[in-house]
Amino acid sequence: MAQLYQTSSKVIEAHLNNTSIKALTGSMVAYEGNITFKSAGFGGGSGIMAGLKQRATGEALSLMECQGTGRVLLAVNAQHVTIIDVNNEQLKVESRQLLAMAGNLQTNVTFAGLRGASSGQGLFTTVVSGQGQVALLSAGGPLIHLEVSPQYPLVVDPDAFVCAKGNMQQSFITDVSWRTAVGQGSGEAFSLRWDGTGLVSIQPAER
Repeated sequence: MAQLYQTSSKVIEAHLNNTSIKALTGSMVAYEGNITFKSAGFGGGSGIMAGLKQRATGEALSLMECQGTGRVLLAVNAQHVTIIDVNNEQLKVESRQLLAMAGNLQTNVTFAGLRGASSGQGLFTTVVSGQGQVALLSAGGPLIHLEVSPQYPLVVDPDAFVCAKGNMQQSFITDVSWRTAVGQGSGEAFSLRWDGTGLVSIQPAER
């Protein structure tokens, strides 16, 4: 199985031994060895339903497959990168934050809601399941990991949300007076609330 390694805070490398990974199209910055690259569609599976989701979301997660023997270095716009292990569980990821996947992983795209009632801009989550490694992008600095417990539900800005895993339920809070209090937005956008037990990761910058 291919392995992902942290080269620096903003670069990862994939070691391939007649294996393959999926990575964000255009994220390759260098490679060594006998590696081939081809389109892998987008992170919603394959077939007609995947195409319909791609058109509906307007946020196609364009992936490429890197296959062969050697190593591939990946980075995007000097954003920070974090590698997360997925062990027969589901990882919900903001679609635009997914950099690479290695291992026996499947993806699907789900609609999470609207960022703004007037704009109609959608929030789409990529659900990664199976066993392997996922590399995630974060702007403004490394990921910030926040624990969620039944006693302490968590509310986050959807523009800062990156990923979540655990036994949690996601809901929406439409009363976002804190936004208007600091002069941001029209007050129509929502916040994401997480209840249950798990881990939510955010980036220290808004999209």
